[in-house]
Amino acid sequence: MIALGIDIGGSGIKGALVDTKTGELVSERLRVDTPNPSKPEACIALIKQMAQTLNYKGPMGVGIPGIVIQGTLYSAANIDNDWIGLNAEDAIARETGCAVVVRNDADVAAVAELNFGAGHQQPGVVMMFTLGTGIGAAMFVNGRLVPNLELGHLYLRGMKKDAEDYASDRIRQKEKLKWKEWGGRLHEYFQHIEFLFSPELIIIGGGVSKKHEKFLKYIKTRAAVVPAELRNEAGIVGAAVTAVSH
Repeated sequence: MIALGIDIGGSGIKGALVDTKTGELVSERLRVDTPNPSKPEACIALIKQMAQTLNYKGPMGVGIPGIVIQGTLYSAANIDNDWIGLNAEDAIARETGCAVVVRNDADVAAVAELNFGAGHQQPGVVMMFTLGTGIGAAMFVNGRLVPNLELGHLYLRGMKKDAEDYASDRIRQKEKLKWKEWGGRLHEYFQHIEFLFSPELIIIGGGVSKKHEKFLKYIKTRAAVVPAELRNEAGIVGAAVTAVSH
C-alpha cells in the first residue's frame, strides 16, 4: 500500500510517498525548513502543501518530536509549545482531508528500522536513538514498541542539563566538538542507557548517522551499536507504515 509519511523535526519537515510493503520511497523526497516559530498552523500549512504537491489524499503518518497519546501532544521538544494540548491528528486531518496518524518521531523511525533496517527480525530489547537537534529514543521488546520514551532528557551523573544539551548533534556543531570528543560524550550517555535498560542492540539514526564511522568507534558498550540502515529517511518510512498499521 502507498501512504504519505511526514517527519517533523526541529530544523526541517520532510515528506514522501512510501510503499509500506517494501519501505521504499515511491515519490520525490520533499523538504522544507521548519518555520520559526514552529507554530502548529505554520507547520500544518506546509504539510498540506506537501500533500497537494504529491496530489495525495490517502492515509498519512506524521512523526513529531513530543509525547503523543491518542493524537494529542503532551510535550514539544524543539518545536513550539503551542503544540502541547493540541490533538494534532484532528488538526492535520481537517486541513489536508487525509486520515492522519500522529506518533512520536523516534518511535516511527524505529518502526522503519524494525521492519526494513538494522533491527529487522532482532529479538529481545532493541533501542534506537536519533541524533539531531535533540536526542530521540525508542525501544522495542520482542517486537513490541514501548512508546514515548523521552531519554534525551535524562540527566547524566554530575550534569545539570538534559543529555541532549550535552551530546546531541546540535551541540556537536554548536560547540565545534571534534569527533572523538563528541564520541566520548555519546559513550558516557550510552553507558548510562545500557545500565538502565540492558538492550541487546542499539541503533543510531538521524542525519549524522551517515558519518557513523567517525564516532561510533568511541562508544564502548556490551550491546552492539550500529548505524540505522534507512538513515534520515527512517522517519518518513516509519510514519507511512504507522499510518496503515495502527
